[in-house]
Amino acid sequence: MDCRSPLLTDPAVLPFGEPGALAPSRVVREDRPDGSFVLRSAEALQPFARCVGDWLEHWAVTTPDALLLAERDGTGGWRRLTYAQARAAVGRVAQALLDMRLPAGAPVVVLSDNGVDHALLALAAQHIGQPVCTVSSAYCRLTRDYTKIHGILDTLDPALVYAAEPGVYGPPLLGWAGRGHRPVVFSRGAAELPGARAFDELLATPETPAVAAAFAHVTPDTHAKYLLTSGSTGTPKVVINTHRMLCANQQQMAQAWPFLNRHPLRLLDWLPWSHTFGGNHNFHLVLAHGGSLHVDDGRPMPGLIEKTVANLREVRPNFLFNVPRGFDMLLPFLENDEAFARAFFEPLEGLFYAGAALPQSLWQRLEAVACRVRQRPVWFTSSWGATETAPAVTSVHWPIDRAGCIGSPLPGVALKFVPTEGGAGGKLEMRVRGPSVFPGYRHAPELTAQAFDEEGYYRIGDAGRLVDPQDQSQGVAFDGRVAEDFKLMSGTWVSVGTLRLRAVAALSPLAADVVVTGHDREEVGLLVFPSPAGLAMEPMARAELVRRALQALRAEGGGSSQTPTRAMWLAEPPNADAGEITDKGYLNQRAVLARRAAQVLALYSAVASPDVIRI
Repeated sequence: MDCRSPLLTDPAVLPFGEPGALAPSRVVREDRPDGSFVLRSAEALQPFARCVGDWLEHWAVTTPDALLLAERDGTGGWRRLTYAQARAAVGRVAQALLDMRLPAGAPVVVLSDNGVDHALLALAAQHIGQPVCTVSSAYCRLTRDYTKIHGILDTLDPALVYAAEPGVYGPPLLGWAGRGHRPVVFSRGAAELPGARAFDELLATPETPAVAAAFAHVTPDTHAKYLLTSGSTGTPKVVINTHRMLCANQQQMAQAWPFLNRHPLRLLDWLPWSHTFGGNHNFHLVLAHGGSLHVDDGRPMPGLIEKTVANLREVRPNFLFNVPRGFDMLLPFLENDEAFARAFFEPLEGLFYAGAALPQSLWQRLEAVACRVRQRPVWFTSSWGATETAPAVTSVHWPIDRAGCIGSPLPGVALKFVPTEGGAGGKLEMRVRGPSVFPGYRHAPELTAQAFDEEGYYRIGDAGRLVDPQDQSQGVAFDGRVAEDFKLMSGTWVSVGTLRLRAVAALSPLAADVVVTGHDREEVGLLVFPSPAGLAMEPMARAELVRRALQALRAEGGGSSQTPTRAMWLAEPPNADAGEITDKGYLNQRAVLARRAAQVLALYSAVASPDVIRI
């Protein structure tokens, strides 16, 4: 059998190689007189858990000795926590939080990266009805100007602030005016910051019946967590995530992926819990279904990807969730080390990618390695959603043979397609309604009102189209951001999403991603984020290959709106903490253009630059 075969009838192409691992795609369409239409799953949403804590309570009794969490312990080994151990620790920490008499509704704020203590504190707070907000650690790690983190803390008005250690997180807290009014907790070195408490003190607090009493009062509408939008300009918006949202979303995914209820996931994951992908989708996918998660101390960046590779060799996950750059950084190790490739692919049941962002060239390279080291296909899957939707709205729950499809609506979700005004490339704006959609932004009624249309659909800002207009069961294709498209000086619309995919394919394997330029200019250009292969290439040879790629795009036709005439290499990779990468894992076109305005000027300058290639 061809290991790339996407035949739905063959169990070998399905996760865990069994019939019924994936639900069939059955979609109902409602057409409306105004040209809009609504897609819904034909499957009704089944009952779901009351709150996040119900999952932990269930697995602590059902599989008490199964591994829930693991992290590197600093000696080369792993600190491991079973479900029973996690539940016992959560009870003790929850009791300590109750004893502090934290103000109701104020969040427990986490400043540091993923870790076991981080997870225990978050679960303990949610267990007793206290919301949690994990803030990107970059606000403390990557700058000495703490104005932004101070503004975020002022906005959140925390009940308690936690961080792993004071070396990195102490200085921003020392300068925060609110520090004296709220408890500060560190896992290590608490004595270094006056007034701070050690996390071990919380872990040593005996649980009393007060924890169970508080847990009983948690409702589906209780705020479970607050997540911050990227905040590329100004103060980030605070997105309310209720227990209903989070629990409904996991039930929705379980109905699309029935294998979740039969086969525990074994994940190795670096994706930050400050974002909905890592913090909601992946962490809750493990917790809701009795799986395990090893915290990856590596990252998809030079000097850290080697840690990820070492962890992958040891943990050997059965699913891998990642953003395109993560796959791009892994590929050289997979392509050049057959032993690693076999160890990686042998237990793997699925590769999950951000559907809007994965270039087809990356898909094909991953597939080529898999075909070399194993007989059965790897299932590629994707999803789409946002911080405001818990996050999954659609899911790919059938075999597909190329990137671009973001799946079909999950049970309980209504996905509305609305023609955009002004004829912006004929795009259809997608809007969402359902139990996994947020109730609003915290303390921001005007922003909340603007986020929803007259029918209560959330305006997510993305565009989509049917993969097959004659068969909605084939799913939805991402069609870029509604606000991304622009006009050239000629008045011609540029479809950014379409051109971006073509450009990345033409520039393969040199480019990890591109941003399309040309608003109110005569010609389209590209800002190019290089792949590892592109960085390693000699500049003159690389420039020649880019020139050939631009000429190939011109030869394909499509007119000035689909023919970039110039490209510039960007030395700095996209910065997620500056808003250049969205929670959905793809480039934020507007944020990149705003942050790199100087490079855009240089791209169109009459003065020659070695970083700019023209045709």
